[in-house]
Amino acid sequence: MESGKQLTGTLALAVFAAALGSLQYGYSLGVINAPQKVIEKHYGRSLGVWTEGATGHPENSTEEEVGNHPTVVIYWSLSVAIFSIGGMLSSFLVGFVGDLKGRVKGMLMVNVLAVAAGLLMGLCQMWKPHIMVISGRAVMGFYCGLTSGLVPMYIGEIAPKAYRGALGTLHQLAIVIGILISQVLGLDFVLGNDDMWPLLLGLSGAPAVLQTLLLPLCPESPRYLYIVQGKEQEARKSLCRLRGPYDTTSDLEEMRREKEEADKEARVSILSLIRSSVYRQQLFVALMMHLSQQLSGINAIFYYSTAIFAQAGVSQPVYATIGVGVINTVFTMVSVALVDRAGRRSLTLIGLGGMCCCAVAMTVGLALQNQFIWMSYVSMSAIFLFVSFFEIGPGPIPWFIVAELFSQGPRPAAIALAGCCNWTSNFIVGMTFPYIQVWLGCYVFILFAVLLFGFTVFTYLRVPETKGKTFEEIAAVFQKGRKKPEQIPKDDNVYRCVTAVYGCVPADLPSSSPILPPTQPPQQLCHRSPYLPSPLLVRYISLHACEVTLPSFERKQHKAQPVDHHGR
Repeated sequence: MESGKQLTGTLALAVFAAALGSLQYGYSLGVINAPQKVIEKHYGRSLGVWTEGATGHPENSTEEEVGNHPTVVIYWSLSVAIFSIGGMLSSFLVGFVGDLKGRVKGMLMVNVLAVAAGLLMGLCQMWKPHIMVISGRAVMGFYCGLTSGLVPMYIGEIAPKAYRGALGTLHQLAIVIGILISQVLGLDFVLGNDDMWPLLLGLSGAPAVLQTLLLPLCPESPRYLYIVQGKEQEARKSLCRLRGPYDTTSDLEEMRREKEEADKEARVSILSLIRSSVYRQQLFVALMMHLSQQLSGINAIFYYSTAIFAQAGVSQPVYATIGVGVINTVFTMVSVALVDRAGRRSLTLIGLGGMCCCAVAMTVGLALQNQFIWMSYVSMSAIFLFVSFFEIGPGPIPWFIVAELFSQGPRPAAIALAGCCNWTSNFIVGMTFPYIQVWLGCYVFILFAVLLFGFTVFTYLRVPETKGKTFEEIAAVFQKGRKKPEQIPKDDNVYRCVTAVYGCVPADLPSSSPILPPTQPPQQLCHRSPYLPSPLLVRYISLHACEVTLPSFERKQHKAQPVDHHGR
């Protein structure tokens, strides 16, 4: 195996420790569903709308009816939805937290939120359960919004190029394993009962404790150390710890070039990323990839699965639903094995196309299952295949491909935007699906089939293959279609004058050109230049050679010293 590309124990530990945050995210996603009836009963008791053993009073409903009480419905719906709201809000902070103290320390800091959320839910019977659970879910959602961005960012930056896809897919694998664990622990005879449900919810914070113990043993991202902090020696040590003793020259050279490119432009915030035409294509692809994940109908499948299995004659549909979770996990492992061989684009196309066909088959099965008994089995088979295709590509790939599409400068802002898009679309689907289901009935999956067909076409036309490519090579793919600015005479004195006046280094400035320190007054440099540029040429160079956006130029212009075109 080529030196520097082997999988070492330290790399495995770092990926495992980071993926614990993803496991916690998946557990928190699934844990609220299994004990729904039990939790609703305790909500009703706390709210005074249900008393065990009481009859005859209008407010003292049976256990079956308490879940339909308007007050209980409101609090239950809030318990579910507040998780997504917390994730939506915190996803904007991913870049800030990741750059504040580093990727590793960032994940360590946010673990405080996970532990606090677990305690709030685990101790919910000490006060009002509905208030405690909703508060805990809000804090946990805030934590998961951060970790769903920090984990792929860290894994993507420490993974060798040859294994970047496989290791990036582990984020999704940890999520589905977390969902499966929550489904198993949520069974009646395990923790999903009247006595143990607070412990079931409280275990949401358990992975954070283990992660807190392991993360201090993990090296910081070498890309963060070199490109963000400029610590070359520490980055070299981090690379050697992650990949074993090897010649780090090529990796450091790639980082050096990326750092030089990042230094030529202002820090990329979320707002400037949205406005920038330079990153517009990458951003559009990243957001569409995340939309294809959430608008594919996968959440609707889990919503429908128990009812479809019951209709098919399965005596214990809850176990069939757990079977869906097992399929979920198995095919995510298949994706881990294939993603660096078949490629991201190919697996996404196969997954989206397969899901589209399954959605059509499921619609036919649901529409005809009352006329033909065997159609129920068509629907049931379509569910398993739908989940399988989802986990092959559309499930895991959007999480890590964003880190591949962007260089170090805009990467944190891009991951934050993509995460917010994911959480927002997840929230919208969760809130609107019940109404869409009532409106369309068994034909609800036709809507998802249409969306999936559109996402398949988009992926075929616009999404590039990133397998085995450096960050520079991926960026070059998007630059091919951009119109290059008109070439102008490269007078070295002009460039030095513009650099001093406007504070930016032109992208094509000759390396031999002496750049005076920024402390030297701009007028001195201009006076020494035999050729003084006109304002129009200065503006042209600032906008095109320096690749500064127009708003940035206007902001800098009023701070710049005026140039005397007569040499005075």
